[in-house]
Amino acid sequence: MALFPQEALNPGVRKREVFGWAMYDFANSGYTTVVLTAVFNAYFIGVVAGGATWATLAWTLTLGASSAIVMVTMPALGAYADLRAAKKRLLALSTLGCVLATIALAGVGAGDVLLAATAIIVSNTFYSYGESLTASFLPELARAESMGRVSGWGWSFGYFGGMLSLGLSLGYVLWAQARNLPATHFVPVAMLITAGVYGVASLATFALLRERAVAQTRRAGDAGLRASIERLAATWHSARRYRDFMWLLACGACYQAGISVVIALAAVYAEQVLGFKQTDTMALIFMVNIAAALGAFAFGYAQDRIGHKAALGVTLVGWIVMTVLAALATSAALFWVAAVIAGLCMGSSQSAGRAMAGLFAPPARLGEFFGLWTLATRLSAIIGPLTYGVVTLLTEGNHRLAIVSTAIFFVLGLLLLAPVSMARGMRAAHAGI
Repeated sequence: MALFPQEALNPGVRKREVFGWAMYDFANSGYTTVVLTAVFNAYFIGVVAGGATWATLAWTLTLGASSAIVMVTMPALGAYADLRAAKKRLLALSTLGCVLATIALAGVGAGDVLLAATAIIVSNTFYSYGESLTASFLPELARAESMGRVSGWGWSFGYFGGMLSLGLSLGYVLWAQARNLPATHFVPVAMLITAGVYGVASLATFALLRERAVAQTRRAGDAGLRASIERLAATWHSARRYRDFMWLLACGACYQAGISVVIALAAVYAEQVLGFKQTDTMALIFMVNIAAALGAFAFGYAQDRIGHKAALGVTLVGWIVMTVLAALATSAALFWVAAVIAGLCMGSSQSAGRAMAGLFAPPARLGEFFGLWTLATRLSAIIGPLTYGVVTLLTEGNHRLAIVSTAIFFVLGLLLLAPVSMARGMRAAHAGI
């Protein structure tokens, strides 16, 4: 059996177009891997904020601010993309915004808290726009029965992009440290490497990916912001007809809150609790990306076999196990085990959620429904890291208790997944209600 069968794709979709779509996951993964997970978060807390007691909370508040902006704007932006058939154009603008703001991070040094926070808010906002817009192309590319594996192709390929950015950055960090150069020298270079990979790799997406949507109005005035918001309001009013999608949103908001903690604070936890050095942390995140790539790819096929709901449930149990092991870890060895489990679950759970959202989205409202999915995930990106930050503040830096509190989000996600019916949700989507 071919790993990438043509039969998994919709009629008229060529494999090279799917490659172009997957290249966007490849391009933007470096941003989360290097900026949010492995390098800049610890740099922000330890160097930019000088290791102050409020530093972790300041970092989580910064991420929360960008997520709040996305929550307020992305659903209407998605509706606008549908009405104007503008997903690809908006994706290009989002990419440019994130790349330029990541370049701005290269100018951040010790004490530049305001500059760092501003650049993170702008870059993470545009990154989130791009993530939602590229996800909305998935149902146009993949057949319903193959949504899991095609989503997995993108996620797994994306992690290799993260490893490329991280590997190049790690190589430079090792070179710089051998010459006793400070973090204020090598971290800015890592930001430039990440921005460069993002910008160059995304060119394949814009060269190969087609905009298949057709504008749903003839008059420009009928597809403006007001029309988009009105359409979005109508969706909320008819939410009872999309109840499985709404359950999925609630489930996603919970389990993605836990994932957001791992993405934003894994490096901080490793350094603060277990004494990891910058190079140790980067090597750890590199291993997590390998595990995530394997997990996303293999689980995409498992999803289509055992069912999306069951597959997502298995990954949530894995996340709970991971948080327990991380909290119990007193040595690097056990924490590495927890990190590998996190990687396997990260790629597969995010891929599963994206595939389920694609199956529950009406074909004519992909941008809008993925905008709502992004609203849920951005809400989680506020709640998860902020909860972690508040716990560390109230317990005078007890990161173990903070990581234990993260397990609650995965438990809630598992409970909220239970009412979801795949068959009913897909019927509602195809009824075009």
